[in-house]
Amino acid sequence: MKKILYLFVLLFSLQTEAQVATDTPKVSVVDTLKKDLLTVPDTVPHLRSKTAALIPPAALVGYGVLSFYAKPLRKFDRYVYSEARDHNIITNTTLEDYFQYAPIIITYGVNLVGVHGKNTFIDRTLIYAMSQGMLQIAMRTLKRSTHRLRPNGADRLSFPSGHTANAFAGAEFMAQELSGNSPYYGVVGYAFATTTGIFRIYHQDHWLSDVIAGAGVGILATKGAYLLYPYIRNALFKPKENEKKSDVPTELRKKKNRSAMLLPSYSTGTLGLQFSMEF
Repeated sequence: MKKILYLFVLLFSLQTEAQVATDTPKVSVVDTLKKDLLTVPDTVPHLRSKTAALIPPAALVGYGVLSFYAKPLRKFDRYVYSEARDHNIITNTTLEDYFQYAPIIITYGVNLVGVHGKNTFIDRTLIYAMSQGMLQIAMRTLKRSTHRLRPNGADRLSFPSGHTANAFAGAEFMAQELSGNSPYYGVVGYAFATTTGIFRIYHQDHWLSDVIAGAGVGILATKGAYLLYPYIRNALFKPKENEKKSDVPTELRKKKNRSAMLLPSYSTGTLGLQFSMEF
């Protein structure tokens, strides 16, 4: 009986110490967000963007530009316009005024509930600001140099679609930041952007080629920002090697290899085993 009791105490000691040693501390969402929001950015080798990824959006812009010279494309613009006018199933409410900002709101919104993107708050905000800067310069230049009349005749600032460009810039931003967590984030962002473009056609604010070109300009602006930003940031901030990752939130660091250790222990007359693991 004593042997059975001693064995029971030994197993209980092992279970208790293993439980204490292996339990990982709970991460506070508030603390994590503070870390993310207040972190001084390090250099940004974790940002990635390939120049080949600029080809598809550039082709979209090329389609829009070609519509000024290719009569079949312009004829197709008018066909889509007439079909949208004759079979208008879209509400008169200009929901696209809000949909264009949905990807950005979602990106920062999920971060507030603890879903981290590819970069810290400062990094991604500077990237978005750079994207918007390039987007606005491109839009102003194109709109005022092309003088295309809107389908509703309101003005000659039809090409390209600003709402669509802004929506697709946000959708690409959302995909860049959150697709590492789930590809559905990118799908949701691009769904809002596509809906924005469709609404602009149905509300007779833009031709199809305006919307296609706007999508290309928006994606190009964001992809271009992700391509250029690392060079600018790394040129401005060059911390020491041992400080490069000291301020990066834990969720954004590479996971370390696990190591475990099993040792005998003796406490208050009880013999047991102590198990510890480093994550």
